[in-house]
Amino acid sequence: MRSCTIITTTPNEVCAPIHDRMPVIVAPENYEKWLGEEPADPVRLLMMLKPFPAEKMMCYPVDPRVGNVKNDEASLVEQLIA
Repeated sequence: MRSCTIITTTPNEVCAPIHDRMPVIVAPENYEKWLGEEPADPVRLLMMLKPFPAEKMMCYPVDPRVGNVKNDEASLVEQLIA
């Protein structure tokens, strides 16, 4: 059975004003190790569970309808003009 989970961590500077936690974002260079496609030391895997670097992210307002799972269209994540 395939399944997934969202692992959260403390927020970085971008996410902290929005929420007290954020999803762990695994860097592309770590995908194979995280997914078990390459051998990985458990300690190294745990080190991946940290906030993503804020300088690699951006934050902008989106349509409030994004919070409703009934809405499923790409335009919901387009930047709103303030």
